[in-house]
Amino acid sequence: MKESSASVDVVISDDHAIFREGVRKLLEAEPGLRVVGEAADGEDTQRVVRQLNPHVLLLDLSLPKMTGLEVLRELGKLGVQTRTIVLTAAIERKQVVEALQLGARGVVLKHATLQVLLKSIWCVHAGQYWIDHESISDLIHALGWMTHSQRASGARGDFGLTVREKQVMALVVGGYTNIDLARELGISEHTVKHHVTNIFDKLGVSNRLELVLFATNHRLINGD
Repeated sequence: MKESSASVDVVISDDHAIFREGVRKLLEAEPGLRVVGEAADGEDTQRVVRQLNPHVLLLDLSLPKMTGLEVLRELGKLGVQTRTIVLTAAIERKQVVEALQLGARGVVLKHATLQVLLKSIWCVHAGQYWIDHESISDLIHALGWMTHSQRASGARGDFGLTVREKQVMALVVGGYTNIDLARELGISEHTVKHHVTNIFDKLGVSNRLELVLFATNHRLINGD
């Protein structure tokens, strides 16, 4: 599963020493992965990440002193380039949305297989997002709802999007599939794919999840 000749440095943040040790052994058996540090609480996580600047942080949400979401918020303020995967026993949809808005690049549950965890690390390291495929549909709906619920503040750029592309983007944020889009707009599915491709190119995103996150962060959609 190795995707690069360079090693990927990983930090594990979890308050259970046995869990950290188990994950460390599993990751270090994978060619190209190197665990460079561990942290047992939120404050220690910030210190270790600032000190080691790892490529990937595996972050539990239930940490002493500071929660995982609080850690994400603080690391975001510091402009840390480390890409974070939330690795947790349980997580609510609202927390998934908040984690992504705070800069997390992936979410993996602790009961996932080793192969899922490894794939998530490689994907996130490559600049992609990783969310369990079964959660993406609900997540898009949740992100879309939050986007429509937010009021835009200040001027919003259109990034060169045409009126039709803005319509398509709004429906994508609303969770519409290509088939649903075609029916809603009265156009062919081929034309929908063309519009979606153009939107991706103009906004510099590569998939629907990134598009929804981009639209949310830049407040491109509101309830008007």
